[in-house]
Amino acid sequence: MHLIVFYIVNDIVVQVGSLDGRAAIELENAILLNPSLFPKKDASFEEDSPIDHECGNFSQNVIRSKVLSSIKVVVFSTKINLLMPFGPMAILVDRLFHSHGWVFVFSILGIIPLAERLGYTTEQLALFTGPAVGGLLYATFGNATELIISIHALKSGYIRLVQQSLLGSILSNLLLVLGCALFAGGLVFHKKEQVFNHADTSVDFGLLLMAVMGLLFPAVLHATQTELEYGKSQLSLSRFTSCIMLVAYASYIVFQLKSQKNLELDKSFDEDTSNDAEAPEISMWESMIWTSILTGGISILSEYLVKTIEGASKEFQMPVSFLSVILLPVVGNAAEHVGSVMFAVKDKLDMSLAVAVGSSIQISMFAIPFCVVIGWMIGCPMDLNFQPFETISLFMSVIIVAFMLQNGASNYFKGIVLILCYLIVSAGFFEHIDPMSVEDNPSTAGQ
Repeated sequence: MHLIVFYIVNDIVVQVGSLDGRAAIELENAILLNPSLFPKKDASFEEDSPIDHECGNFSQNVIRSKVLSSIKVVVFSTKINLLMPFGPMAILVDRLFHSHGWVFVFSILGIIPLAERLGYTTEQLALFTGPAVGGLLYATFGNATELIISIHALKSGYIRLVQQSLLGSILSNLLLVLGCALFAGGLVFHKKEQVFNHADTSVDFGLLLMAVMGLLFPAVLHATQTELEYGKSQLSLSRFTSCIMLVAYASYIVFQLKSQKNLELDKSFDEDTSNDAEAPEISMWESMIWTSILTGGISILSEYLVKTIEGASKEFQMPVSFLSVILLPVVGNAAEHVGSVMFAVKDKLDMSLAVAVGSSIQISMFAIPFCVVIGWMIGCPMDLNFQPFETISLFMSVIIVAFMLQNGASNYFKGIVLILCYLIVSAGFFEHIDPMSVEDNPSTAGQ
């Protein structure tokens, strides 16, 4: 009986190879996670029965094969993972040579593949949750790098670094990421204009303008010196506004989920989308495990990134604001950048806008207010006063992108304009000296 069950299980595993897509992965997971499918030891057999050894070796071989297959898919399936060794090199250089400039560069290079793979594993996980929850997961973990860097910076007291890196993520998503997506999609489909849902973008940019208003009022209140209590009123206003923005973002999520469900119901009566469904390459549990591992790796490198940014600024003779607003967001937005361009090339411009604009909304309406609340809890006076230069940069970027997308159509020229606008913003921050940066340096604050 033992032998018969063994051959039945073996035959099932062989048949798994002939299946494709989700069914194959689910059947493999069932075999791995359900002990009842494996032959159980019978008391009538001896402890060192050859069949028991064969069954044990079989289960170990299946698990080992699954682990190796998962590593092959996640680690060795893309050339960008060639940058992964730079992560350990950053830690090694910090321990041996104490060169802040090289540690900063190696940390950036090491985070890039981790951020890209985090986006990939999140996309795989989203295939098991459906498009509504999947889109939310993709946007959330797509911005995990920025949140991790911000939390490490807040713990170290670098308030301006948090503000500037999050602001830079919004600017990068709106101008660079979206610009590259529109440009790439316009080149591939140059014989026609790509179209998207104009109603959704109107809601999104309305929320972005609300975020600009939330950042503008504390800056204007401080700049005009009309505070009721100087130095305290802007902090109180920032904390109150942050709570309001978090409520607005939660309402937005509920609205998006309900709208997506209604859209799915409508589509189910009009077309069969089964042929367009993508099969996951790794299982749900593998996606969750890899997401945790990659998040931990990003967290470790983010700590080295934060503590060496000022030393790197001095060694490379670049303003801290340029490194914070331009370089750090490019690293953090690696997943969004690749995903948005790929969707545009496949003529899925709505998905490109959801990734680029959706990430900007999540950073402005969730990440920034969340950091203010976290700073409030740990006694760090994080506020929404982003200084006039930075607030105006954000306001102009939102207006330009909203104007470019107002007619619900896109072409490669609009992408070029957005990319050139990002170059202007980059040049502005390269020449900009932040007067508040010295105050956030814990080592010089008391001098």
